[in-house]
Amino acid sequence: MNTLPDDIELVNRLQKGDVEAFDLIYDKYSGKLYAFGLKYLRSTSETEELVQSVFLKLWENHKNLKKELSFKSYLFTIAYNDICKLFRKKYYLQKFMSEMLSENSGSSSETEGGIDLRSTLNRIEDIVDMLPERHKEIFWKSRREGKTTKEIAEELKLSPGTIDNYISAVLKIIRDRLRNEDLPLLLFISLYLF
Repeated sequence: MNTLPDDIELVNRLQKGDVEAFDLIYDKYSGKLYAFGLKYLRSTSETEELVQSVFLKLWENHKNLKKELSFKSYLFTIAYNDICKLFRKKYYLQKFMSEMLSENSGSSSETEGGIDLRSTLNRIEDIVDMLPERHKEIFWKSRREGKTTKEIAEELKLSPGTIDNYISAVLKIIRDRLRNEDLPLLLFISLYLF
């Protein structure tokens, strides 16, 4: 009978970059994190993104994990902080949109802001379309098709950690290329896309 390694062993292995340990941790905690997130977010798509974000952060920080801390608490703290950030983003997005609407009320529907937004979204598509095929495929499955990390991993026969790494790389490229954009517009894009 196969028993799962305990968290300390999994963390030890993960610190060394063991992808199998990452997948075992994902299998062990993704469902619990999903249930936790859904209570607050009440949206399956936002909750799936939350779980993806937690595991992406876990992978990005896997070399710096502390074995002596409660690993479960560590994961749920990341999830809680991400939920708080999402609520703050929603607040700022609503504020931004109401300000944009009040500034543009009475003007034509082809406002400069609308044109800039469309232009930036087109630039994002151009940036992604120039990337290697695998990066592009995984990113669009996540953002356009709304698939979860786990669904993409199963479909492409890759580990969830690998999928998260691809998505993280694409997001970094997009941010780097749009770094000099107008700040309010970039804020809106970051809320919409990321």
